[in-house]
Amino acid sequence: MKGTFIKKKWVRATVALPLIGALVGCSSDGGSGSSPSPSQAPQSSQTAAPVEKIDKLKYWVYLNSNSAASIKNLSEHGAYKKKQEKTGVVAEFIHPQSDEAFNLMMASKDLPDIIEAGWISLPGGPEKYIKDGKIIRLNEYIDKYAPNLSKLLKENPEMKKIISTDSGAIYSFPFYRGDPFLLTFMGIAMRQDWLNNLGLKTPETIDEWYTVLKAFKNGDPNKNGKADEVPLYYKWDQLGFQSAWGILNEFYQENGKVKYGMLEPQFKEYIATLNKWYKEGLIDPDYATMDTKLRDAKLTGDQLGAHVQYTVGRYNALMEGKHPTFEMKAAPYPVMTKGTKPIIGQKDPAFTGNGAAITTSAKNIPALVQWMDFNYGPEGNMLFNFGIEGETYKMENNYPKFIPEALNDNNLMGRMTLSSAYGPFVQDKRWMEQKSATSRNGRHSLDVWMNADNQKHLPRLTPTPEESSEYAAIMNDIKTFTKEMLDKFVMGIEPMDKFDNFVKTLKNMGIDRAIAIQQAALQRYNAR
Repeated sequence: MKGTFIKKKWVRATVALPLIGALVGCSSDGGSGSSPSPSQAPQSSQTAAPVEKIDKLKYWVYLNSNSAASIKNLSEHGAYKKKQEKTGVVAEFIHPQSDEAFNLMMASKDLPDIIEAGWISLPGGPEKYIKDGKIIRLNEYIDKYAPNLSKLLKENPEMKKIISTDSGAIYSFPFYRGDPFLLTFMGIAMRQDWLNNLGLKTPETIDEWYTVLKAFKNGDPNKNGKADEVPLYYKWDQLGFQSAWGILNEFYQENGKVKYGMLEPQFKEYIATLNKWYKEGLIDPDYATMDTKLRDAKLTGDQLGAHVQYTVGRYNALMEGKHPTFEMKAAPYPVMTKGTKPIIGQKDPAFTGNGAAITTSAKNIPALVQWMDFNYGPEGNMLFNFGIEGETYKMENNYPKFIPEALNDNNLMGRMTLSSAYGPFVQDKRWMEQKSATSRNGRHSLDVWMNADNQKHLPRLTPTPEESSEYAAIMNDIKTFTKEMLDKFVMGIEPMDKFDNFVKTLKNMGIDRAIAIQQAALQRYNAR
């Protein structure tokens, strides 16, 4: 179970504090979708059925890292303090310190009223916890007692599909990123000043990348008269250059058929290219063992030319006044043919499975549902995305504009809003619009990386409990094996003429069965 919960997994997936200095969260693939978007606050709350009031509740949730920098408990959080004023309900927040605490809690017969977790990532998924009598199905309660969320789901059927299980059960009040602009936040970035020094343009194709990386190695782009440049820091399992071949390192889909990237002929070509670049000294020789601190030291020490990162503003801000020309700038996801649109880039799902579930120990479910529904109405939306008017933002032409102190103070944002982390509410794109504009090239990086077709990503699927156990057993072994072998192929320790044997071993380890499990889950998802 280690690493599956919000404290670890979600922060890795969506918290982007390294992005643009103050930027945390996710971002984009177009700025607006063709379907209705629930990203902005509803104009008015609906009326819920009357229920018996509650005075207090117990709420189990990991304390996100952004809030933890300035508060010890969410009861101190500005949005939750204001919510308590509005609702009259005192929430006792329980913050576990480890994933093991979840297992201990679930073994207890006395559960808290609400548990917020990454339910899809748990073994067996949310259906198991409903079946085991730990959390409840919420559909009927939402229809009757949650008018704000109910309205959103009726107006956005795709949202309802995404947050439901294959059986149609809604199991939590979701953290939902309400606009495509919030889904992309990572890609390849490079030293624009090095390109300028060598008279080069930003590369688009794999061939152009090869030319640029060789120039970075041999052309003294940092102008110190030494051959100390490292053209590229890159790990094969990062999402970057394989985009040119139209594949992923993992599972993806083509026209409804699930594929596993490592089995495809294009993946062998991708690894062979990295092997060539590594042999020629274009990829950092220490990439497999280097931590981010050492990587950042090389970047700010004027030695590293390109790498995969969150939006670029953090480094530009860090080097402001320290290096007269330092500039990191986003590069588009690579293609084979110049002028074509990238086939695939980084794009998170709108719903990652994180949400607040009501447990079977709860005594007054209707009142808890109404308390949770506050977050999806106009007041809750503004509170959790923007904080408190006058303290963190002010309204200008019906637009919630952060005050400068909020934009420039991560601790203030962390203790007043949840937009930089996660929680049971709909994330508002207007938050990211402002945060991405606070640093040099921050917004530019999002605009560049979101420009990809991105039709091959799988949605968040929910295997059955039986499938989940079988799938985990297969993939745990495969992930260990592939990590070891693919580094060897890239470094030349294992010759490329043995790659076909590598693929055969994957098949012997059960990868076809794992694909079949994913295919069945995708078909069930499409049938929702």
